[in-house]
Amino acid sequence: MPPSYPLIRRLALLGVIGVAGSVGVRAGAAQARPSDNRSAAGLVIRGLGFKGNKAYTSEVLVTTIATTASSAFARLWIFRWMGLGEKRQLDELDFRRDVLRLTAYYREGGYLDVRVDTLVKRTAKDVWITFRITEGRPVVVDTFTIQGFESFAPHTRATLLQDLPLEVGDPFDRRMMLATADTLLARLRDVGRPSAQLFRSFTVDRARRRAVIGFEVIPGPAAVVGTASINGVIQVDSEVVRRLLVAQPGQPFSQRDLYESQRILYRTELFRFAAVGIDTLQWAPGDTIVPISVRVSEAPFRRIRAGVGYGTNDCFRGGAGWTARNWLGGGRQLDLSARASKIGVGAPADWGLERGICPELKRDPIGSELLNYNTTLSLRHPGFFSPFNTQTTALFGERRSEWQVYRREEVGGSFAVQRETPKRIPITATYRLAWGRTTAPSITFCAYFNACTGADINALRSRGRLATLSAFVRVPRGNDPLDPTRGHNYSFEAVWSSRLIGSDRLTEFTRVQSDLAWYHPLTRSVTLAWRIRGGLLWSPRTSFDSGSVSFVPPDQRFYVGGPNDVRGFDRNELGPVVYVVPDTFVTAGGEVTDTGRVQSFPSGGNTFAVANIELRIPSPIWPSRVRFAFFTDAGTLFERGKVSLTPAKIRVTPGAGIRIATPLGPARVDVGYNPYARVEGPLYKIETNGDLTLVRDAFSAPRGSRYTFHITVGQAF
Repeated sequence: MPPSYPLIRRLALLGVIGVAGSVGVRAGAAQARPSDNRSAAGLVIRGLGFKGNKAYTSEVLVTTIATTASSAFARLWIFRWMGLGEKRQLDELDFRRDVLRLTAYYREGGYLDVRVDTLVKRTAKDVWITFRITEGRPVVVDTFTIQGFESFAPHTRATLLQDLPLEVGDPFDRRMMLATADTLLARLRDVGRPSAQLFRSFTVDRARRRAVIGFEVIPGPAAVVGTASINGVIQVDSEVVRRLLVAQPGQPFSQRDLYESQRILYRTELFRFAAVGIDTLQWAPGDTIVPISVRVSEAPFRRIRAGVGYGTNDCFRGGAGWTARNWLGGGRQLDLSARASKIGVGAPADWGLERGICPELKRDPIGSELLNYNTTLSLRHPGFFSPFNTQTTALFGERRSEWQVYRREEVGGSFAVQRETPKRIPITATYRLAWGRTTAPSITFCAYFNACTGADINALRSRGRLATLSAFVRVPRGNDPLDPTRGHNYSFEAVWSSRLIGSDRLTEFTRVQSDLAWYHPLTRSVTLAWRIRGGLLWSPRTSFDSGSVSFVPPDQRFYVGGPNDVRGFDRNELGPVVYVVPDTFVTAGGEVTDTGRVQSFPSGGNTFAVANIELRIPSPIWPSRVRFAFFTDAGTLFERGKVSLTPAKIRVTPGAGIRIATPLGPARVDVGYNPYARVEGPLYKIETNGDLTLVRDAFSAPRGSRYTFHITVGQAF
């Protein structure tokens, strides 16, 4: 027979099978048609749901079937007549197969007696589908033995076996059994056993609904890291890559170290691609020395960035920057950045916008009088004595302000070292030295620091050195840095300023504060979040002409109130405050004739505490993009040592808001209800010659509205 005959015979056989399959599909399709002979073509799925499912949520089950519901707009009758939303049509064949898909999914999970029925409501154009599930009793894991860990120490053995995906008493889910095997192998590789093998066995007693599982583990020999081969570097020196590897030659092998090395390479921003793994061309299972393969692709070494924005207390703002990566070799990164705010209200870019789109800044003669800016030149050095360390040196010049409180102008430099521990806890130590001055209202110095003479006030406003040594620890355990729904985030900060490290006499203080936030999912889409914040300030006593007092610079004090803490108050409104009014609006008896001419100036405090609780729920419309929040905030801010002047009072303000998802985080609109009168504080009148005279010790300006609105981007915590 010629050589081509077998090929012709195979093709003919495939043709016969194809025709038979086509006929079978057509016959099956004809049999699957509804009994009333109505075609499903064009039927829009207006509803899709599940009933009777307890072992698996509806969100999980919907991912196992081919039939999908139309979008939310297309399902709601109020929008249906407008034609809004994406419409998905029913496929009868896929719909019937979905019954088999759900049945198979449940049986894989140990529910061998599961029954899946359907309830279908049809009209001429639409269809509503409900899968009714009777789960039945599952097969339960009765015995689960794991052999092969006898050679490990008890502590290591306990670590290997804790919190496995499948345990005794769970339904016998084969998917979880495979996940358990993968988990054990991954943990063995993390403790230095890259050659580990695992063999599975199981038996199922359908009558007793019991399953017996057995794993036999062969750990293999302990291994150490060998040499690393570097591939893909062009301009970056390969020694830079070696320095950044956590897995160094001679160390015990750990798969986790390979992942950590890969993450550190990405964090340097030198590479657009980085992969660190075992060099399988040079290694075979059973070898005790594991060579490492590193493959990288270099990122562009020059980057320019720019951005503009708007904020309620900043008016228009913008920024730009230029970055040079691998500057002068060694993986260093040189960065030049500049940003500005108060554009449109602060000189020299004063366009009078406070009379239009930035009305809040009319009440800010201190912070919004001049343009805020920051220019920074920084040099970052990754792998500073350790792959986990990054050192940054910076030179800066800036003018910053706090709304109605102060304006700070300074130039200086800083030296910072950040270490990220293997448990991904960043710890940053910074030394900062700056030369500058702080401008604040004279009445603040007089009322709270007993500095009432011109000489004392000029001394507090004069230029001087501010040297600080700070430590900052962050414990990020939330599942999303922009919008967490599970986990917790902790942060702790301590700042010390003293003449021993270069500060002037009037800028010595110690400040500590912490921020603890938790996120708990009540359901898949509903989150309960709560937070606690607090801080303390200390400073040595300083002598003035009017006496001695513990002075802390206004730019280092605590301020409370605004969109990110107690939302029933405006920014910096909660806590000690000083009121000022021109003397022409004060009677001889000390009464104010026009309260609209009274200005308030927050003076901050040295002690504060804030607590928040917030319930975040999805919106009925666009639930994946829009959410509602209901919150209650509580806080206090006071001055220790002057409790008679600024008593510690806890203020509680409830409220609600809306969140709209954006690439930068949720855009947030919050409304807080404030049932309290304005904070009491001393009232001073300004004489025609500029002198300040105390009118009364306790004055409170009237509150215009009980409701406070905040618009910003990002969650409050």
